[in-house]
Amino acid sequence: MTDGNNRPQGFATRAIHLGYDPMDENGALTQPIYLTSTYAFESAEAGGELFRGERKGYIYGRNRNPTQALLEERMASLEGAEAGLALASGMGAISALCWTLLEAGDEVVIDHTLYGNTFALFTKGLPKFGVTVTPVDLTNLETLDSALSSATKLVFFETPANPNLRVIDIAAVAARAQAKGALTVVDNTFCTPALQRPIEQDADLVIHSATKYLGGHGDLLAGVICGEHDTVHQIRQHGLRYLTGATISPLTAFLVMRGLKTLELRMERHSDSALAVAKMLQDHPAVASVEHPWLDDFAQADAARRQMSRGGGLVSFELHGGYDAGMAFMNGVDLITRAVSLGDAETLVQHPASMTHATYTPEERAAHGISEGLIRMSVGLENIADILQDIDAALDAAMASRAAAE
Repeated sequence: MTDGNNRPQGFATRAIHLGYDPMDENGALTQPIYLTSTYAFESAEAGGELFRGERKGYIYGRNRNPTQALLEERMASLEGAEAGLALASGMGAISALCWTLLEAGDEVVIDHTLYGNTFALFTKGLPKFGVTVTPVDLTNLETLDSALSSATKLVFFETPANPNLRVIDIAAVAARAQAKGALTVVDNTFCTPALQRPIEQDADLVIHSATKYLGGHGDLLAGVICGEHDTVHQIRQHGLRYLTGATISPLTAFLVMRGLKTLELRMERHSDSALAVAKMLQDHPAVASVEHPWLDDFAQADAARRQMSRGGGLVSFELHGGYDAGMAFMNGVDLITRAVSLGDAETLVQHPASMTHATYTPEERAAHGISEGLIRMSVGLENIADILQDIDAALDAAMASRAAAE
């Protein structure tokens, strides 16, 4: 999308305007919601052409809807991809991709730190159907080299990773995967294309839980896949159409597009506030360690600054006193909400070991850097002074808990 001087239009401009002209819809400034499951054909011949893929159009709502199509076009543009596919959830997106691209005998390499349900799909679900899945530490490229083989079809990871925010070098992983003929799939939920565009780093496919920052208001469930046109079309025709049926509703697609209009602004605010929280935590005696990609002592700071424009809205930290101190902190918040999601306007806090990563065994959590006392905070859009005040009070509660235990 370019302006009158053939200059590429900016991120926010495309998020607001791409693919829609109000004059095509009776002057309606906001795009309509197509609440229909079924589409009529102008003739029997036209219907046949649609089914054979010889004509563009719509057949049935499970495959595609005009509201969904506009969302897909915008997401592809924002990610720098050829095509997009919107689905009913982030897990629906990952499942549709896997069921389409994998078969018995294939191998997959995953990073050892993933969202709990993603980890369960790869380590418990896919092996039932003859797919070999190898978890490795993808921040150590030697472990990737040892895991890759001629049978590897996918390398899958999150960056930053959920919940401890480890950052993986996308371009370095993609180069090694491509050398073996494998596709690189990156879950970009935590950054969104406002902060990171994996395809520009040579990833093949990008996954989102649009439930999070893309929607941004905690009122929807959705997922997105972006990538090369033929691969995305294959996932639509197989993974979406009959393997999962994970169709996004037109209203949900509309709500995600509403979120995209403010995405760039929101990600700036989330990132700035999260960095302020991380710095405050670093200086507090109750805190043992803090992880945020924009901290100077962050382990993967170089990779973060190469591929991200800001640090994002998540902070993870460990309190002195472990599990008990963590629980005291969570019970000590007032303004901040105890909830497992992220990317909402509200600041949310959760305890991964008992919540999002309970599908890991204690041994797996320990091996993958998810300690029993780890806290993950999604820093919201409230005034930063109010967020910091609430955190300070909760830290006092954590310190009191530790003192009582001693």
